[in-house]
Amino acid sequence: MGHTATEQAGSGGLTATEHRLANGLRVVLSEDHLTPVAAVCLWYDVGSRHEVKGRTGLAHLFEHLMFQGSAQVKGNGHFELVQGAGGSLNGTTSFERTNYFETMPAHELELALWLEADRMGSLLAALDDESLENQRDVVKNERRQRYDNVPYGTAFEKLTAMAYPEGHPYHHTPIGSMADLDAASLEDAQAFFRTYYAPNNAVLSVVGDIDPEQTLAWIEKYFGSIPSHNGKQPPRDGSLPEVIGSELREVVEEEVPSRALMAAYRLPHDGTREADAADLALTVLGGGESSRLYNRLVRRDRSAVAAGFGLLRLAGAPSLGWLDVKTSGGVEVPAIERAVDEELARFAAEGPTPEEMERAQAQLEREWLDRLATVSGRADELCRFAVLFGDPQLALNAVQRVLAITPEEVQAVAKARLRPDNRAVLVYEPTEPTAPADPAADTEDKEADR
Repeated sequence: MGHTATEQAGSGGLTATEHRLANGLRVVLSEDHLTPVAAVCLWYDVGSRHEVKGRTGLAHLFEHLMFQGSAQVKGNGHFELVQGAGGSLNGTTSFERTNYFETMPAHELELALWLEADRMGSLLAALDDESLENQRDVVKNERRQRYDNVPYGTAFEKLTAMAYPEGHPYHHTPIGSMADLDAASLEDAQAFFRTYYAPNNAVLSVVGDIDPEQTLAWIEKYFGSIPSHNGKQPPRDGSLPEVIGSELREVVEEEVPSRALMAAYRLPHDGTREADAADLALTVLGGGESSRLYNRLVRRDRSAVAAGFGLLRLAGAPSLGWLDVKTSGGVEVPAIERAVDEELARFAAEGPTPEEMERAQAQLEREWLDRLATVSGRADELCRFAVLFGDPQLALNAVQRVLAITPEEVQAVAKARLRPDNRAVLVYEPTEPTAPADPAADTEDKEADR
């Protein structure tokens, strides 16, 4: 195993060492003896962008299957063992990755490593039709609870489908469709696991009160014998023109609490100075109660009850600037939209004030430092930069890159991208409430997702 240890300029003294097992597993370690805890984070380079038409939702479904049992750990044993040892755990799926993580008392670190290795190396031994059906139902119920049956729940799905054209790898969201979830077979799941859940397609980070030499010995012991797999195909090309070229618009009539204006702007790829500049621009415009849009729409005009503008960072496709405004009382959406466009045009023409620039940079700096200050947050960021950009060390000086952005760069990205011809727009118009269904006829399983 080779390794490098680097203390990055502007890292606040944080260090990380990198190692690679013979089977291709990348390992990143970061010592932090402030508290007696250790975080384990495992990122697999697979997300919804790797899926094909007709089999959407497989990456997210597999996230759930990874908690269904493996060769040595039956059923819900992963949760029971970690929580019984005083730890916490979960997993998430995005367009670009699937991750699994535990935060443990430092003396229980070996348990977390063994558990992750057991399911990486032997999940197929426990994967059968029963476990697939169980987790398929859980995921479908999650879709109902978080998307289909909540106000504005499908907004993200609708806007991404508009912002990324048909056939684009980011056109569908990780939750997948009900039809595709129903169509997934045991053979699909087995092939998916063999292709993507291999050590050479993963990054493992361990952060906290650790002995690096002992930690590496455990990692070699438990992960080292898992064979690599070379059948993975690269994700489809996610590149698109910088500007959509015309405004895309959809009106949704649903039973929602109030009218809403939502929009997705096509913005620079993550990992670039332009993405950091875009993040600062959206922070000035809609990042909290001191932002321009909040002051204009909520405080001054009182035409909205909420107004936010944030960046969804994406590495393999253009990022999205996400605008979300909920109207007040009987205010019509066109009035809101005119005010938003006025503020965006003014910002593009004038740029941020020195006070706004200082406040936005301080806000993003605090958010970054908050993530790096916790062992779990740092472990996640080390994995993110290793998987998406090839270098975990970039996580340690991300703050400095944000602080190096100039007001001119912020104004330039706003002028180039925050335009009406570079957005997908979703307008919600409330409908009258429907009559409640007959409770006796509702036989759907209401068990919540974990």
